[in-house]
Amino acid sequence: MKKFFMFLAVAGVMAFSANIASAQDEQAAQTAATETVAEAAPMSAADLLNGSGEEVPLHQALKTKFIEGGASFMSLIILCLIIGLALAIERILFLSFSKINTKKLVAKVEEALAQGGIEAAKEVCRSTRGPVASIFYQGLLRYDQGIDVVEKTVVSYGSVQMSEMESGLSWISLFIAIAPSLGFLGTVIGMINAFDAIQAAGDISPNVVAGGMKVALITTVGGLIVAMILQVFYNYILAKIESITIDMEDSSISLVDVLTKYSQK
Repeated sequence: MKKFFMFLAVAGVMAFSANIASAQDEQAAQTAATETVAEAAPMSAADLLNGSGEEVPLHQALKTKFIEGGASFMSLIILCLIIGLALAIERILFLSFSKINTKKLVAKVEEALAQGGIEAAKEVCRSTRGPVASIFYQGLLRYDQGIDVVEKTVVSYGSVQMSEMESGLSWISLFIAIAPSLGFLGTVIGMINAFDAIQAAGDISPNVVAGGMKVALITTVGGLIVAMILQVFYNYILAKIESITIDMEDSSISLVDVLTKYSQK
């Protein structure tokens, strides 16, 4: 339930930021259009070839390309980016909160065992966040059944924690695959529109096919960019999971050693 609310919070913040940015873009576009109408002046042929000399803001250029690429497909691609980023950020936050100093935890558990026994060690694990502490707690719960049972419990519950850390990654990989597919679909539709224009005009001049080709290229680029962005986040999440997994395995061995020493006293 906490992960669900965290995901909703991240998605809401991203959607709110997108709405603010869109409103600012519209206001900037209206201001620019007013200034253009008020200050319009005749341009020479050299000016038309070299441009007006004014730099277009990046966000305004992206908005223009978004409109030129077609609102239907580009909206779906942006939706994949927003949902994918929301899922990725939720996973990154979850994994960041799960990362702890495992050596310090092992030392605390060992100290608690020496001073207060198994119950004190359980209390240390209950008050510590993260999957490593949860694994320790499950192992300590079964200490009275023997060290072999503790070791098997630690291994089994470690797999459960691995599955929990990997939760949501399948959706991110889905959006990584869907985004370029939507771009390629827009490419195909743009090519179809270009050939329809050629058939209707009975001519293959560049002016006839330029519109369809432009839509095709913009949707492809948009889908590939979204896929690359999400792929970077996906690989970063995998790297964090791998790091936490190594800590889990190393600390689990240390816990078994600590409990073995404690049982021999």
